[in-house]
Amino acid sequence: MVSALYAVLGALLLIKFSFDVVRMRLQYRVSYGDGGFSELQSAIRIHGNAVEYIPVALLLLLLMEMNGAETWMVHVCGLLLISGRLMHAYGFHHRLISWRRSGMSATWSSLILMVLANLWYMPWELVFSLH
Repeated sequence: MVSALYAVLGALLLIKFSFDVVRMRLQYRVSYGDGGFSELQSAIRIHGNAVEYIPVALLLLLLMEMNGAETWMVHVCGLLLISGRLMHAYGFHHRLISWRRSGMSATWSSLILMVLANLWYMPWELVFSLH
């Protein structure tokens, strides 16, 4: 399944962002919250934002593939999602609003495309079946 590739990439991003938070917590000796350190605040939000978007997007991607979407469509949506998350993280880390905006646009575009694809490819005869 093609969606497994993007699930792996999404998981790797989450692991990397999580490690960044842990590394900064150790560096600044902060157990809870952000300790007022802007770099730690950014790392926490980069990780949090990824956690907010990646799981539901991967679920939509998997369902889209299972519903019979074309392989190229799964790749387009998966690439949009992963590139969007990377652009957002880069923009957040370097305080570049245009990168953050582009990253969120790519992420939202992938979500909208996956919702539409799932609606298109959904087996409606099974959804409305009483069996």
